[in-house]
Amino acid sequence: MKKYKILVTGGAGFIGSFLVDKLIQLGHSVTIFDNLEYQVHQGKKPQYLNPKAEFIKADVRHYDKLKKALKNVEIVFHEAAAVGVAQSNYEIKRYVDVNIGGTANLLDMIVNHPGMRVKKIIITSSMTIYSEGCYACPKCGIFKAELRPPEQLKTKNWQITCPQCQSKTKPVPIKETALSSRSSIYALTKKFQDELILLIAKMYQIPAVILRCFNVYGPRQSISNPYTGVTAIFISRLKNDQQPVIYEDGLQTRDFISVHDVVNALILAMNSKEVNYQIINIASGKSTTIKKIALITAKLMNKKIKPKITHTFRKNDIRHCFADNTKAKKLLNWQPKISLNRGMKELIDWSQTQTALDNFQQAEKKLLQKKLL
Repeated sequence: MKKYKILVTGGAGFIGSFLVDKLIQLGHSVTIFDNLEYQVHQGKKPQYLNPKAEFIKADVRHYDKLKKALKNVEIVFHEAAAVGVAQSNYEIKRYVDVNIGGTANLLDMIVNHPGMRVKKIIITSSMTIYSEGCYACPKCGIFKAELRPPEQLKTKNWQITCPQCQSKTKPVPIKETALSSRSSIYALTKKFQDELILLIAKMYQIPAVILRCFNVYGPRQSISNPYTGVTAIFISRLKNDQQPVIYEDGLQTRDFISVHDVVNALILAMNSKEVNYQIINIASGKSTTIKKIALITAKLMNKKIKPKITHTFRKNDIRHCFADNTKAKKLLNWQPKISLNRGMKELIDWSQTQTALDNFQQAEKKLLQKKLL
């Protein structure tokens, strides 16, 4: 296998740091470019950061610093992003500046500065781009659902019905070809990021791959960040002997995928020509209820604490979304290997070494102030 000089933006983060470890294990030369976001890292280098990687503390919005980091780089993994659905809907400028502006900086340098040697760009995208999932109506067939109207949710009717005949429906896996209907600023920025990268990549014949990841979980996920994934949020609450809080009836479903499976997909994408200029779902292909996640977490943590199911709703929340991962299996020869129980146990074991900060009430208060709950 050829050895590359690789830049990982966001390389101190959850997915990025595991990716760095794997790349170094494979013998590549790696540079981490990360601003050590305070909300995630409190401005400090995480202890798990690989000492064999060069580290540059800087923000992707800093054009000159990013330009310097790109010198002689052959492969770019663009992992840097402002993450968090709810937070994005009021921190609008920051999310647009980081996710779109930062990506524009990266592409502008690759295209316009002589001597750039970038041969491939790989990015982790987000399932939030799809918004609501796909459903099957027994009479009308499969359709891509729109968000449920607030008037419906106020009656505590959580289900998706067929828009044509109003029949009951069943959620089905969503494919990469499904029409997107963004429900947050974060999702909007990720969609534009995908389109921006593919447009420039095709125009200048620079191979690029978009891996559209679903609900990624695992160790190194911040459990003190109130806008992180639901698995880490539940762990943090249970560590503080507080009930996990669940909206609606708890039967809404998501597709959970281990960070290790995501990293394996990223490595395969780097080495495969067949996936160039492709968008590929990276997910388990299985749907799991949010209530089940809360119960599994409590059981693995030996906490006899039942979740608090509020029967209230969050604006623009979705009911079901899980992936059709056929394309990843076919083009990448990739299979998810980490079971939910095994992956959750690993995350919980790691969380025991972390301090859980209860910032969640403050976050909810801010969302209420912005009328987003």
